[in-house]
Amino acid sequence: MRILKSHPLLRMVNSYIIDSPQPSNISYWWNFGSLLGLCLVIQIISGVTLAMHYNPSVNEAFSSVEHSMRDVNNGWLIRYLHSNTASGFFFLVYFGLGRGLYYGSYQNPRTLVWGIGTVIFILMMATNKWPNWALVNYIDIETFSLLNLLPAIPWIGQDLVEFIIGGFTVSNATINRFFSLHYILPFVIAALVLMHLIALHERAGSGNPLGVSGNSDRLAFAPYFLFKDLVTIFIFMLVLSIFVFFLPNYLGDSENYNPGNPMSTPISIVPEWYLLAFYAILRSIPSKGIGVLFMFSAILVLLLLPYLDLSNTRGMQFKPLMKITFWVFVANFLLLMKIGGLHPEEPFVLLGQICTFIYFAWFLLVIPMVSFIQQLLYSDKFKTGLGVSGLSEIQPKSKLRSKQS
Repeated sequence: MRILKSHPLLRMVNSYIIDSPQPSNISYWWNFGSLLGLCLVIQIISGVTLAMHYNPSVNEAFSSVEHSMRDVNNGWLIRYLHSNTASGFFFLVYFGLGRGLYYGSYQNPRTLVWGIGTVIFILMMATNKWPNWALVNYIDIETFSLLNLLPAIPWIGQDLVEFIIGGFTVSNATINRFFSLHYILPFVIAALVLMHLIALHERAGSGNPLGVSGNSDRLAFAPYFLFKDLVTIFIFMLVLSIFVFFLPNYLGDSENYNPGNPMSTPISIVPEWYLLAFYAILRSIPSKGIGVLFMFSAILVLLLLPYLDLSNTRGMQFKPLMKITFWVFVANFLLLMKIGGLHPEEPFVLLGQICTFIYFAWFLLVIPMVSFIQQLLYSDKFKTGLGVSGLSEIQPKSKLRSKQS
């Protein structure tokens, strides 16, 4: 249709999801973008709907949530859809991060795309954890335990705690601030997602499993990859429906059905499953301040990957040793998640410290060492002969569009 290419906004949509040239050999591992976009839309729509019936006050916060569940038409469905999609959101993000690590999606020319994606990941954690403490109960069981970490920040720690909670104790100001952040941050994430898409399509384009330039063999996004995305979207909605209708509280905590009580703290306090690995890193460090530093560094280290991996070949598909270390890293991350949900006692504390060392060693030692060894083994003549210089992959977007036109 002519309007798709003449209208300013529709022209961008057309160039991104219809005429966008994609490497012909990309697999289902490249479908996470559409799935994450679907999750974001579901979260924003369901979240705005729930906010219409929520009262962010100390006395009525819990009651307003129960009112939404019991009295509002299909309120239970909207809330269960919102909470379970959050878990699905992080499940897909972790798979997308794993795919990016395996196929070297952080290397040039996609460094900017990777950086924006990491910022989105951090904001997702802030949206799904920090402001979410006060949404169901006026004071969540984890609020004080995690806010007590902030005084470990030098000079400004205590003032920061008082600023966040709006005083010396949890009050209406606290819940209003948390709710405001929880409501606003998804729209900030949506803006960053748009920047993420622009950086991907205008600067680099999608990679491919071989890690080489795919400019010589590309297909339009529609209908080839559009229908491939619909397959995984259908599967995701089927699995999500199973959780929403049959296992709505399987990934939640039973304490969310009790009104908050600052005078009674449960024995075991752990965050949601998708934050357990970073919680385990926090608990494995004896010093509170250093533990907070390590916990945030475990996420921020993703931003250093483009500068730590100096290999001339993109991804790990042609690096047998790196493949082994990658799966060791995955197993170590899953073990950290398991440890984060257990009581902080021996031998779990020691095991958590070992897993924390392996986590950071993989980023800061293994990846640089392997890339350095590869630089020594692969001569320039060898690279030229194979034609696998991944870092030289540049996507001439203008030329691709000119060919299609």
